[in-house]
Amino acid sequence: MLKNLFIPLLLSACCVKAGAQNDTSFQLLKKLKGDIVAFTADNFDNLYLLNSSDQLKKINEKGDSVAVFNNIRKYGKVAQIDVSNPLRVLLYYKDFSTIVVLDRLLNIRSTIDFRKQDIFQVQAVCLSYDNGIWLYDEFEHKLKKLDEEGKLLFASTDFRQLFDEAFSFTTINDQDGYLYLYDKEKGVYVFDYYGTLKNIFSLTGYNNFKAVGNLITGTRNDSLMRYQPGNLVMQEVKLPESFRKAQSLLFTSTKAFALKKNELEIYQIR
Repeated sequence: MLKNLFIPLLLSACCVKAGAQNDTSFQLLKKLKGDIVAFTADNFDNLYLLNSSDQLKKINEKGDSVAVFNNIRKYGKVAQIDVSNPLRVLLYYKDFSTIVVLDRLLNIRSTIDFRKQDIFQVQAVCLSYDNGIWLYDEFEHKLKKLDEEGKLLFASTDFRQLFDEAFSFTTINDQDGYLYLYDKEKGVYVFDYYGTLKNIFSLTGYNNFKAVGNLITGTRNDSLMRYQPGNLVMQEVKLPESFRKAQSLLFTSTKAFALKKNELEIYQIR
């Protein structure tokens, strides 16, 4: 299954920039108060709230608690939560190089220790569309795919042989048949599932990066940037003043989430 990366002619993103909109683009829907240190949301509007004791709680769109995962810090602190597939929740414990995969009721499905696979340096991980796990191995400079038991399914060629430089990918998104790898200093690198480089978008300096639907989103300075690769349109939306005090932000195609101390604000994006 191992295939070498093939580099086609690349087109960096040429953006047709839409005018910046003001913060009236965000309508506050509700606030959730409590012990919340991290969060994420799936495409069914379920929220996943992590508290200071590493308890993960799943809240449905009506605000009801539907599942709880109590972690006694066996693997340290949670570094990443991926709920791109609501039937499988991925928790990444970076300090212990360990992934725990949960089902939709937050029961443990599997645990993977990267070190047992001779993988020792990973920042970016994500669920694959077919129940696998994508990661970027920074020690070997390779894109890899594992199954849920930790078996290696795919490994790319060493990226340094192809690009003549090293990368620090902080985010991977599996979206609509492509993988979006983001390096804050170099931009977005788009691959297919066989490791073929399809495009590069020179969208640098983004925080809160995410590829969702037909959008690439992120924040830069005091604005939400929403780029549509299909028509090369970049929309810049001015963030509300209150967002600048947030500990973390999350954007979907229709909603925005701002986490403050013991409070999560949920907005509709117009």
